Amino acid sequence: MIYETEFAKKPLKIETNSLASQASGSVLVSFGKTVVLGTATMGKADIEADFLPLTVDYEERFYAVGKISGSRYMRREGKPSEEAVLVSRMIDRIIRPYFSDDMRREIQVVLTVFAFDEENDPDFPSLLAASLALSISDIPWDGPVAGARVGINRDSKNSKNDFILNPTYENREEAKLDLFISGIADKNNDFLFNMLDGGAEEISEQEVISAIDFSKKEIPSLIDFQKDIQKKEGKKKIVLEKEKEDLNTLYKKYCGKIKENLLLEKEKNGRSKSSLAQEKLMEEIKIDKSAFKALTEKTLHQMILEDGLRSDGRKIGQIREISCSAGIFSQTHGSGLFFRGLTHVLSILTLGAPGDHLLLEGMEISGKKKFLHHYNFPAFSVGEVRRLGPPGRREIGHGALAEKALRPVIPDIEEFPYTIRIVSEILSSNGSTSQASICAASLALFDAGVPVKGSVAGISCGLIMEDDGSKPVCQRKYKILTDIQGLEDSIGDMDFKVAGTKKGITAIQLDVKVRGLTMEILKDGFTGTKKARENILEKMDELLLEPRSQLSSLAPRILNIKINPDKIRDVIGPGGKMINEIIEKTESSIDVEEDGSIFVTAKNKENAEKAIEWIKNITREVKVGEIFQGKIKTIVNFGIFIELLPKQEGLLHISEIFPDRRSNQNLNEKFKIGQIVPVKVGNIDQNGKIRLFLSK
Repeated sequence: MIYETEFAKKPLKIETNSLASQASGSVLVSFGKTVVLGTATMGKADIEADFLPLTVDYEERFYAVGKISGSRYMRREGKPSEEAVLVSRMIDRIIRPYFSDDMRREIQVVLTVFAFDEENDPDFPSLLAASLALSISDIPWDGPVAGARVGINRDSKNSKNDFILNPTYENREEAKLDLFISGIADKNNDFLFNMLDGGAEEISEQEVISAIDFSKKEIPSLIDFQKDIQKKEGKKKIVLEKEKEDLNTLYKKYCGKIKENLLLEKEKNGRSKSSLAQEKLMEEIKIDKSAFKALTEKTLHQMILEDGLRSDGRKIGQIREISCSAGIFSQTHGSGLFFRGLTHVLSILTLGAPGDHLLLEGMEISGKKKFLHHYNFPAFSVGEVRRLGPPGRREIGHGALAEKALRPVIPDIEEFPYTIRIVSEILSSNGSTSQASICAASLALFDAGVPVKGSVAGISCGLIMEDDGSKPVCQRKYKILTDIQGLEDSIGDMDFKVAGTKKGITAIQLDVKVRGLTMEILKDGFTGTKKARENILEKMDELLLEPRSQLSSLAPRILNIKINPDKIRDVIGPGGKMINEIIEKTESSIDVEEDGSIFVTAKNKENAEKAIEWIKNITREVKVGEIFQGKIKTIVNFGIFIELLPKQEGLLHISEIFPDRRSNQNLNEKFKIGQIVPVKVGNIDQNGKIRLFLSK
């Protein structure tokens, strides 16, 4: 069946179960000329696991944009790009809360981009395809969900006309907010927010709230559209019979002991003591890990909602103890160490030449990336043992979030032409390491002397909400927790990360484990994160108020010059001979841009200046009246050709040497090849030919 509507003033077309007919549910979604196939499939039996085995795969295809890419020896798509991983993670976070907690069958949602019009981001139709494929399938899932991207014009005057719904890539480049917002309908059909993900250019909380409020008027129509399709096309959901243990009796018997064990976290080395005590109690009760987690979750909710107690003894809005340091190692270009309670992050910065950039070549993105942030999460940071390997989806996602938060303060290449790479090493983890890596990376930027616009900090707030399914979300009791630690993250109801500067927000990411959040809860979350962020920035300023005035002596030195693009070939030389000679003689690297910008990177300023001077001489244009100590290159019967600058010669006519044309003097008797002759530029004709005079 085909269904059509319009969204964001563009055609939206849905085709159900026509292609992947053996999947549990399949949908072809077209938005503009971008087309995505969404499929949902469930395994036949439960697997041994204590988690929901859900996988979301967003598959980019180069044929979608008419490209044949990959290496010369393997012309096909390889591992997922960073962009594909981020879209997969985003959709996973949106749909995951609406599966049953005890679901143990494998579920896979695959989103394949068939066509991409390079204007409409495939993430919007991909979410719609995932939601509809699950909704019309027989897989137990309590959707549908819907989302859209909202932008705010850079020149916004805070009017309702400043918001852009599903902006194009061009719109997004000019926007000061680019935020993906999603939500779901509550049982009484109120719209609830369940995910935020985006970046901003230091804008206020109120501007972000206004954009979210704007989305609330637009997104619900997509949910209604899906519900209509589900009524007509939806399969009957499979009922998975499970024996549910009655936890109420166990809760009444053991909640006091669980609470007592949780409160051990207040003591020195309390986290390990609490964890050990909980493990012993789980063995004593003789229940599995999932059931014990449910008991712990219920106990923690009661502690916070009824008693106002957090397991580590903090107040509801209190941040853990913070300490900062910088310049940790003498051999690195910049470093920052950030401690927030048991969360410890070390960020190390390296400055490279412009040519050290990352080359992007994907389905959606191509170009150069000159600011990189990478995040590493080794097993020892949580006291575990596991095999080391390449970064997983979590590491890629956390690294990208921190990069997004820091990017607005990074100077333009014209001001600071270096490629910047920061690596954040998680040394100890107990909640919100992504936000701690933002703080540590910001300290590293200051320590390296990068002229950033200001320091950036991030913090995460959590939520504990009353678990009463009979009430709509808007009527339930809740408390916002500032600076959540690991336990509050894993069994709490929200992870709301907000990063920014003193001026405003630069990045946002929200995940929920409840059905969704009201606007009131979001506003309280923004209030909590702002207060905490300002507190952290004050602590960071006590260490470094501004970037160091000089770069590390170990950092390379970069000088740049802009030449006439027509002269680029002279700098390169035949077969690269000239540029390779400059690189070899000055021990430098040289990056040449198409617009004539040339960047010289060397270990010291002297070598860079030597290379720049060489390039200036190659590309310098001779002017009338200039005097040179020229070198004789050729002697002919009518005069001498003299090199003034590399590849620039002028003619000293015989009449300028022997005014008496009747003279029988021979030029070869008076001059030799290679001889230095003082000359003055007398004339340059329209063809660029230079006429010289002898200079006294």
